[in-house]
Amino acid sequence: MSLNHYVTLGRSGLRVSPFCLGAMTFGEDLGWGSSVEESQQIIDRYIELGGNFIDTANFYTASHSEKIIGDHIGRHPARRDRLVLATKFSGSLYPGDPNGGGSGRKSIVAACENSLRRLQTDYIDLYWLHNWDVHTPMEETMAALEDLVRAGKVRYLGVSDTPAWKIVEANMLARFRGWSAFIGLQIEYSLLERSVEQELVPMALEFGLGITPWSPLKSGVLSGKYTRRNAGQVENGRAFAGTFLNEKAYAVVDELEAIAKAHDSTPARVALAWVQGRPGVTSTIIGARRMAQLEDNVKALELVLSAEQRSRLDSLTQPVFGFPQNMQPMFPSIHHGGTMVNGVFAPPSPFVIEQGRQPY
Repeated sequence: MSLNHYVTLGRSGLRVSPFCLGAMTFGEDLGWGSSVEESQQIIDRYIELGGNFIDTANFYTASHSEKIIGDHIGRHPARRDRLVLATKFSGSLYPGDPNGGGSGRKSIVAACENSLRRLQTDYIDLYWLHNWDVHTPMEETMAALEDLVRAGKVRYLGVSDTPAWKIVEANMLARFRGWSAFIGLQIEYSLLERSVEQELVPMALEFGLGITPWSPLKSGVLSGKYTRRNAGQVENGRAFAGTFLNEKAYAVVDELEAIAKAHDSTPARVALAWVQGRPGVTSTIIGARRMAQLEDNVKALELVLSAEQRSRLDSLTQPVFGFPQNMQPMFPSIHHGGTMVNGVFAPPSPFVIEQGRQPY
């Protein structure tokens, strides 16, 4: 597989690359990230390799990320129209303004207009709700987004960092009103972040939302940069990584190194291959602050993990679910104990009536 082996995002006809180029690191405005020149080089190389899916947000690097993309791509229609440009709303750039962010109609329309201006384009291919706004009714949000779609300013809708039950509410509203629904789900997903498998992943599979994981290397913890051997000796490029370095993380890195060695590969590629192979995952976001990172990460698409290797990684990171999923194993016996359904046999539950006896 390679970047030009395109896949449709969820239940839509939108074709995207299996790895999406994340642009959160474009710009050095926050003290870290890529220079304008290197950001442009990374975009060019990603496109040269066949990539067509670029993801940003209105407030990444204080809005500079969108401007970098716009200056490089937006002013060239021949290049822009061949790409799937995705950006997000919800984040406020205006301290003190209560309507500067969130998911209300006033904020959404203003955010969209400003993103279009910075991206130097007439339309956004995929517009993400960045995170759930508890102060705005979902009906207002979906109605405002439908207006943007009908106006031709937005092509498709996606949702990020929002509870599963709220996403279902949004898409049911859209279905019964004849509005555009969310086709993509952007969530944190990695070997060290699998809690999404309790509600969000099953929801996406059931309702046909294409999963687009972010932070698949857990802020670089799974990149291979941090190991038991150099614990405490490697500087954390960003503050996030240090908070995740613990015994569980090192155990996973040990296994990634062993599998990488067997494939003559790298721990980062193994971790990315694991995420990309998870049920429901369409396109994984890879954030490349340096060109070398992009080159290395893209090669993960060539890596095929064996069932045994996947099982080893799964067993190290198997999440523990809470109620009601923790009761799920007993449900088949309650529902159809003593029979086989869809190839799965369930033993009788202890509550069954003896054969030949009638229920009360």
